Amino acid sequence: MARIHLHLLSDSTGETLEMIAKAALAQFDDSEVLRHFWPMVRSQQHLDRIMGEIAANPGLVFFTLVNEETRGRLEERCHTLGLPALAVLDNVTDALEAHLGQEAKGRPGRQHRLDDAYFARVDAIQFTIAHDDGIAWEDWEDSDIILAGVSRTSKTPTSIYLANRGYKVANIPIVVESPPPQALFGLRRPMVVGLTTAPERLIQVRRNRLLSLSQSPDTDYVQAEKVESEVKYARRMFADNSWPVIDVTRRSIEETAAAIINLYNERKASGIKGPVGPKPI
Repeated sequence: MARIHLHLLSDSTGETLEMIAKAALAQFDDSEVLRHFWPMVRSQQHLDRIMGEIAANPGLVFFTLVNEETRGRLEERCHTLGLPALAVLDNVTDALEAHLGQEAKGRPGRQHRLDDAYFARVDAIQFTIAHDDGIAWEDWEDSDIILAGVSRTSKTPTSIYLANRGYKVANIPIVVESPPPQALFGLRRPMVVGLTTAPERLIQVRRNRLLSLSQSPDTDYVQAEKVESEVKYARRMFADNSWPVIDVTRRSIEETAAAIINLYNERKASGIKGPVGPKPI
């Protein structure tokens, strides 16, 4: 198995750099990558301290540094050590400069400045946390997206991920014995998305959850016939209300969120609104 050190240096939070590295590494199997993350690198003194660690653990160096002196020093030191250093956004920035006919503004962390979009994202996160697991359903009309699904279909983590992208999200568990509020079936503004999964996979996830809580796995919560009935009940509700459905069986949280965002954008572009009247089960 190949084993390498990967150093990620950013002049901001490094979120973008981490996502790029993660996406690239997903293309390679049978490799052990030791990631070293260095955010907020905005001075040569800070860089010099980091270079000691890089020299002790030589490997690949990916960076997003806009300060010419800092990045120049990094490239020089890496060249001396015989290490490849790649500015991962340079090609994208160069292409945009050429097509837009203007020079990029080299301000560290520019994409993370405290603008209206930042505060909108904070507002979305606060809203989403306050509307988890069916709480405060009276405010659902203020949501952008509502996720519905049986227990352990990744509703909460997907909601939080979407909130970090700026969407106000509420989620509601679909329980046979306790139907959702009637308000869910008459919403106009939010897009309701049904999350489902294969019963076998759901049983496995639920069983692991019970074991992690030191609870007995011998309950209806993981009983095959019971779980299959739950999934069918939820699917019937989704179909009766014409809600889009996403099967999360083999999807990561990021993949599920990306599919939801695509649905949301398509709905927004078409001007489609929610159902006029309820179709509860």
